[in-house]
Amino acid sequence: MALSACGSTSSHAKSAGRADTVSLASISGVGKVLVDAKGFALYSPVQEKGGTIRCTGTCATIWLPLTTKGAPTAASGLKLGTVMRPDGRTQVTFAGKPLYRFAEDSSPKTVGGNGAKDSFGGKSFTWHVASPGKTSTGGSGGGRYGNNGY
Repeated sequence: MALSACGSTSSHAKSAGRADTVSLASISGVGKVLVDAKGFALYSPVQEKGGTIRCTGTCATIWLPLTTKGAPTAASGLKLGTVMRPDGRTQVTFAGKPLYRFAEDSSPKTVGGNGAKDSFGGKSFTWHVASPGKTSTGGSGGGRYGNNGY
């Protein structure tokens, strides 16, 4: 389905050598944010710090982990790292926080998950667009998945 295809776009683009894994883009109403190789905004949950991955299972079908098969590349001097996911894939990090794409962002430079609060398998998350600086809380957000069984 489309969601699984989206989850691998960044590593495919990186391995093809055509685009950086992560770069910066200005998004109206939010500011400069990290985006994947296709221009989709990247997010990180407040609850994932210090290399701890909590977004697994159903969570990872809504919040798509940005994974790589080698060292991630970054534009604009951004310093990226990696962390091993419980499923054995290597996830890209920025400032020690794992990066994800929001499945409901339907086009590049869309930020629909900024400030979203949800819960998966009894684990609560608060998501923010990843940025090297301050951003606005633009986007729809607001707990769309909080009580619907995800």
